[in-house]
Amino acid sequence: MSRIIEINNLELEDLKPYTITSEIQLKRYFEPDKLGIFIAESPKVIRLALNDGYEPLSILAERKYIDGQAKDIIERCGNIPVYTADSSVLTQITGFKLTQGILCAMKRRENPSVEEILKCSSKIAVLEDVMNQTNVGAIMRSAAAMGIDAVLLTPACSDPLYRRSVRVSMGTVFRMPWAYFDDNINYIELLKKYGFSTVAMALHDNTLDIDSPALKSIGKTAVILGTEGEGLKQSTIESCDYTVKIPMAEGVDSLNVAAASAVAFWELGKNVEKLF
Repeated sequence: MSRIIEINNLELEDLKPYTITSEIQLKRYFEPDKLGIFIAESPKVIRLALNDGYEPLSILAERKYIDGQAKDIIERCGNIPVYTADSSVLTQITGFKLTQGILCAMKRRENPSVEEILKCSSKIAVLEDVMNQTNVGAIMRSAAAMGIDAVLLTPACSDPLYRRSVRVSMGTVFRMPWAYFDDNINYIELLKKYGFSTVAMALHDNTLDIDSPALKSIGKTAVILGTEGEGLKQSTIESCDYTVKIPMAEGVDSLNVAAASAVAFWELGKNVEKLF
């Protein structure tokens, strides 16, 4: 049974996960011996994290949520502390108004390795230096919706378990296998070693339209998406098997990377021998 704790001390040590504003500090919260933590926000997202086996450490909830929208969550979480107060007090603790009324600190867990993902996947998305948390979360959501097997990220990408990414993904990040490439690895060569055709999404000379017949039978596919603004590195584009663009109306040259990912996953999914 959970322990309901009325907050009367805003400096309480156990509230630190909710007062830390640095996502990197949360990620390293238990270092050096254990994985860090992340914060899940909103009843729906917390339920999805629990469904996917993430371990809750504590809950911070507006008082009216205890016997309301968060009641089933609290019952599922067992003997963990549930800190509660009125909305105004919680705003002082977190630094922002809780629009969904509940936060849950949860343990991170070991991700599969890149090699494990490549061995058992036929369709993956690769993010190259995508740093915006909203975009990472939106791409995760599109990948889950369009049947992508996994998402791989270069080291400069924003962490998919950062709070905004989790929220924007609507919890799909919990069910989507993901992993980071190691530093200084040529990830295009690694993808090809595992039999993937590499598809660079870029505005470039000699690009194929995304509905091109040439893309209909390319087998195992890695869709590679670049950072906001600059897009993919030139060396990445030159190393890929295909460079693909989404045709645009006159006067518009590109889409936001998250929007482009949804179009790419959908269209390539129709084209690539029903692999997607």
